Formats: sequence, structure tokens, C-alpha cells
Amino acid sequence: GVGPASMGLESDIALLGTVPLFANMTREQLRLLAFGAEHRWLSAQETLFREEARADGGFVIVSGEISLMSRDKRDLFGAVGPGTLIGELSLIAETRRHSTAVATQDSEVIRIGRQLFRRLLEEYPEVAIAIQTQLAAELAELTDRIDGLSHHFSDDD
Repeated sequence: GVGPASMGLESDIALLGTVPLFANMTREQLRLLAFGAEHRWLSAQETLFREEARADGGFVIVSGEISLMSRDKRDLFGAVGPGTLIGELSLIAETRRHSTAVATQDSEVIRIGRQLFRRLLEEYPEVAIAIQTQLAAELAELTDRIDGLSHHFSDDD
């Protein structure tokens, strides 16, 4: 039947499809992710994860807003809202969190664990290739940005 659970699954699939990293996935692939993911509800000021904690997956924001902060509590990356994937690197690699994530208001997130994501990549190798390409492009862009900034850091004036 079309109870609340399957309605929720439909909206999860739709939301996951808007995430840039998942944009080229088929409905079947998104469904596997949505089905295996878990929802978490956070109240305002609640911490989703702390900097340096071992990361075991990513989170997609469903509603509300999450602020990513550095250790000295400075607002590092600003607040991010619905449809944003945070911690994407931890979907594919053993990493630690680079920031502390705190809900600035009542929020809902979908947690996608690394094991779930790895299962998707094993079942659908073409997704692994597409994501590898996308992450490589993002890394290249980041490297270019860092190169552009490097003159700020050099000693040889």
C-alpha cells in the first residue's frame, strides 16, 4: 500500500536525485540508497558530528539547516540546507570529520553509511566510475583554487 513509509521513500528518492554527486544515478540506484539509509532528527543546537571524529558515512539534509564550524567555533563554511550532502568523502574512504556540524534549527537528515554506499558501487560499477570522474574533477578544481591562493602563503616576496 501507499502508506507513510513508501511515501517517505518516494520523497527520499526525489531528494537524493537532486544531490550533485548522485545526479547521474538511475531511479533503481537511488532507490537502493534511499531504502538502506536512515533518518535522523536533530533539534536546534544539536551536534550531528564533531571535528576529528571517525567518519562512517555522509548525510543529506532533508529539512532545516546545518552549520559547519571549525574547532575555534568560527563559522567555517556557513550553513547548508536541504539537498546538501555533507561528508561525501567518507562515503568512499576512511576519514575523520574536518569540521563540527551543528543543527541551527530543527532539522532532518538522511544518513548514508559507507557500507551501504560501497554495496551500491559493487552492484553498479558504472556508478563508481561516474563518481570517480566527478570527484577527480572537483579535486582538480580545488587544486586550482589552492594554486591560485598559494602566492598569499609564499615567503619569497
